[in-house]
Amino acid sequence: MTTPLAEVLDGRRAADLQKAARALLKEPLLLAHGSYADEFRLVRQHATELRDWFDRNTGWSLRVDAEAARLRKTPGTLADATHPAREVTGARAPFTRRRYVLLCLALAALERGESQIALGRLAEQVVLDAADPQLVAAAVRFTLERRDERLDLAAVVRLLLRLGVLRRVAGDEEAYVSGSGDVLYDVERRVLAGLLATRKGPSTVTAQDFESRLAELVAESALDSDDLRFRAIRWMLYRRLLDDPVLYYEELSDAELVYLTRQRGFITAQITQLTGLVAEVRAEGIAMVDPQDDLTDVRMPEQGTHGHITLLLAEHIATAAGPVTASDLERRVRELAAEHAGYWSKTAKQPGAEPQLVEQALAKLTALGLLTRTTDQVEARPGLARYAVGETVVLEPGARTGAKAPLPAQRKARTR
Repeated sequence: MTTPLAEVLDGRRAADLQKAARALLKEPLLLAHGSYADEFRLVRQHATELRDWFDRNTGWSLRVDAEAARLRKTPGTLADATHPAREVTGARAPFTRRRYVLLCLALAALERGESQIALGRLAEQVVLDAADPQLVAAAVRFTLERRDERLDLAAVVRLLLRLGVLRRVAGDEEAYVSGSGDVLYDVERRVLAGLLATRKGPSTVTAQDFESRLAELVAESALDSDDLRFRAIRWMLYRRLLDDPVLYYEELSDAELVYLTRQRGFITAQITQLTGLVAEVRAEGIAMVDPQDDLTDVRMPEQGTHGHITLLLAEHIATAAGPVTASDLERRVRELAAEHAGYWSKTAKQPGAEPQLVEQALAKLTALGLLTRTTDQVEARPGLARYAVGETVVLEPGARTGAKAPLPAQRKARTR
């Protein structure tokens, strides 16, 4: 029996809508040209439905024009520092404090500038702005006198190139870093204007400390009615389920937990329909699992030496009786290096490499919501139990254990 044409078209339309939504979650800034041009066309085609869904369920606004699509995402929690901006090339090192400052100063200079700018001219403007007394008082220093400062500025510019804020016309950043040349860029002003994702302008924020300033930047309207309070809870839950690896019940207030308990089936079904993420509900919380395994900025498990070390340390921490210290983990890495010498890279087996290997593994496990860290020790969270290896149990044919696996860690993109 042939499938009616209407069903085929509805199925194709639903698949295209899901692909567009996933593209926005993975890359909240999509350009009409470049590697995401096809996804941009789908987003533009389904802009009305996507805008309504995100506005109603997450409070995220979606702006689409002929050049770009920008989903202004606000995280469900402002305290998570485990998904930083990273270098576009090389080892993808996380941005330092100075690079974040340079990024903000560069964006401010570009906003005031012309439609084209040279990297040397941008650098001069950033140096002038960095001399602001408030930045000097905050121990921010940038003079371009050292090579590492030029490398920092080049890393910022490459990020802006990837985002589409700048388009290289001539030259190369390496030549600028070495002092042998300059670079000319076109400034994509429409993309630049849509980059900021805040509820109010940074210049209007009056709070003094960092946490309060951050909260004021994204603060919603006053929650002076039950409808507004329920809306705020709904937005937070959708944001965390879409953005965070695991939503633990223990992190919710009583009102938030009651709301989620009553609306869990509806909320997870809505997310599944739009994104294809599948809810896995456990005693400790909820993970929206991605069967396609591409909505992620942190993978677990992962191929290569570092991925293997992370997986083995996850097993070690999950089976420990309590908190584990960094020195314990470094000792365990030395043991594992001898055990897996034939499979690990040469640098990972060198004496003294253990602290860096442990830090890389812990950073990944923390970003996935699998660990809590203090100054001198780490402790497993419920999701890490998925990576514990227990005793081998031999069952008779057809026998069932009746036990459920612990909550898994889910991997979803955290791009802002």
